[in-house]
Amino acid sequence: MTTEGDALRASIVTRKAALDALRPLRQAALDQLRAAWDVELTFASNAIEGNTLTLRETAEVIAHGITVGGKPLRDHLEAQDHHAALAWVRDVATGSTMLNETIVTEIHRRIILRSAPEIAGVYSRVPRRIAGSATIFPNPLKIPALMGALGDWLATAPATPTTAFDAHFRLTAIHPFSDGNGRTARLLMNLLLIRGGYPPVAVRPADRIAYLDALERASTHDDREPYEMLMSGHLYATLGEYLKILQEAA
Repeated sequence: MTTEGDALRASIVTRKAALDALRPLRQAALDQLRAAWDVELTFASNAIEGNTLTLRETAEVIAHGITVGGKPLRDHLEAQDHHAALAWVRDVATGSTMLNETIVTEIHRRIILRSAPEIAGVYSRVPRRIAGSATIFPNPLKIPALMGALGDWLATAPATPTTAFDAHFRLTAIHPFSDGNGRTARLLMNLLLIRGGYPPVAVRPADRIAYLDALERASTHDDREPYEMLMSGHLYATLGEYLKILQEAA
């Protein structure tokens, strides 16, 4: 990172230390925060991919299984799938299971279990493209080897923000699945953040263009600085939100 990036990373360390100083966190306050944040994470990650449910509608679908009139069934299923996958990711993150290729494919399987079961956890056998993007993804024949290498790296990589952001980028660059790559990459990133004691990060719909542009620049120009700055900024802001809420509840 640049000097600006180094300063941001140092600020993240400071906020993480402040969060650690509050531990052990009050379980009731933490449970309430996680419940609300997991709905936000589900809404944001799905909305970036075109899901039309609002934050309130997403909450109603998750909490009560309510069908929102005029909204596609797929959007409802995506909300339920993501929320369930996130709960599983939290369990994995707080356990001792080694991260590997199987964990990644299982995240994908769970994230589209009901909305697209025919491709859940299955690598694409056809070329993948993103409309309007110049990014070129690896040949489908190379996916198994690339994912194997990603899994081997995950098995020994430390649970740090740098690793989390790198894992997210690596998976989106491989783009191994026919659909659900972005949602899977964001959950993999958040698994690593949670395991490292950080809060999970939401990339909100308002950030969609900047986020996609940063990923594309990292892929096509070998320049990760905008991407790393964007994600570090989100983590810094999220740490601030967590600190504010938990300090008020202390």
